[in-house]
Amino acid sequence: MAKRTDPDPRAILRDGLPDRYLTPDDIAEIFGVPKETVYQWRKKRVGPPGFRIGKHLRYDPADVWAYVNQRKHAETLAA
Repeated sequence: MAKRTDPDPRAILRDGLPDRYLTPDDIAEIFGVPKETVYQWRKKRVGPPGFRIGKHLRYDPADVWAYVNQRKHAETLAA
């Protein structure tokens, strides 16, 4: 099995924002969900906001970070 050379996007996001846009695969790995769930979130307009570059779906790390913080804040208020 080949060793993965890309750093784990979850570790990068914890320590700071990566210097690239995230892919649906990155989002699935960060949140620990299947990639199909990421596409369903987009279709239902829930989850972190994404955008298209041509036919490719991408996520701005700052938007993902803001989404996580918003969810944390909403959970705190609901408790």
